[in-house]
Amino acid sequence: MQQLLTHLLGKGVPASEMAEVTEAFKFKKIAKGDFFAQEGKTSKYLAFITKGLFQYFYIKDGKEITTYVTGANSFLLSLMSFYRQQPSKENIRALADAELWMIHYDDLLKLKDSNEAFRTFYITAIENLVVGMDETRANLIILTAEERYAVLMKNEPALLQQIPLQYLASILGVTPRHLSRIRNNY
Repeated sequence: MQQLLTHLLGKGVPASEMAEVTEAFKFKKIAKGDFFAQEGKTSKYLAFITKGLFQYFYIKDGKEITTYVTGANSFLLSLMSFYRQQPSKENIRALADAELWMIHYDDLLKLKDSNEAFRTFYITAIENLVVGMDETRANLIILTAEERYAVLMKNEPALLQQIPLQYLASILGVTPRHLSRIRNNY
């Protein structure tokens, strides 16, 4: 809980309003290999990761296509499924044993309505998420795989060390062999 508290306090939620916020989150452990979100099932939770690593992926033609990997001190959700409350098109799986603080969709809606500081935090978090998604989309179109790798090296060096190579290759849109050539140049 301390990591979540520190994160929220650092993002402007005052200590005086923290009790209402933290009461809405519930602790959960997820074992390596278990799913946080699964294709075809509606995502009911948003979570804050205090420990672990998660892979976002789609299944296309029987193959996994990894789109994102995230770890501790970040939020976790199947965005479209959660906000539209409809079946997910993606999967989110734990790549390591994980610990999460989760909030149910209904509780999030109540908290947004009742707590102005949380609502401000929430809006800022969503804006940052949208900007990050837009930047990722632009990078996929504009940058080469080598340039995308350089961006990851600059922005996510610690996470880069944790991501299994086959998932990193998928994120970059290259084969593991091509990724090895890219990494040899760094």
